Amino acid sequence: MRTNGINHLALVCKDMAETVAFYQDILGMPLVKTVALPDGGQHFFFDCGGGNLLAFFWWDNAPDAAPGIASVAHFPTKPMTAVGSMNHVAFTVDEAELAPCVERLEAAGVPVLPVVVNHDDSKYGVSEELHPGVFVRSVYFTDPNGIMLEFAALTRPLGPGDVNHEPAGAKTPQTAPAKSAQTEPA
Repeated sequence: MRTNGINHLALVCKDMAETVAFYQDILGMPLVKTVALPDGGQHFFFDCGGGNLLAFFWWDNAPDAAPGIASVAHFPTKPMTAVGSMNHVAFTVDEAELAPCVERLEAAGVPVLPVVVNHDDSKYGVSEELHPGVFVRSVYFTDPNGIMLEFAALTRPLGPGDVNHEPAGAKTPQTAPAKSAQTEPA
């Protein structure tokens, strides 16, 4: 079996009209398909380029967002999310577009990390300066639903030389705290 890429990623939004305004008007992703679901919900698709689609479901009675569990609580200070959650969506952009993207997002009032992040293989994984070890440059921001998004530009092709770590094992279950030893009277 061989896949040919991602057809679409489907997320859930709190307000479809607000989501359409954000993705179509601010990010410039054309709305290409709308579906009315039999249960009263909606399923809308945006063209995010390269033959890829980003889709959203909306239901009036969907559970509220759960930042720090099902989505990022705050980037970059609290980026962890739960097993099985979606951490963020990254869209490919040309490197020359990164700084203008920050300006456009800020002008639109979008919560954005106001710098282009240079990812490298250093101890902290980022560098203030662009250097030959930087493999991707990114802009991080959130949509009206609190979903973390990224504009990313690879600075070079990735390959076997970039695979330098052994995969970690399964999460270790937490154990109950040890009980303090109590002495019984003799």
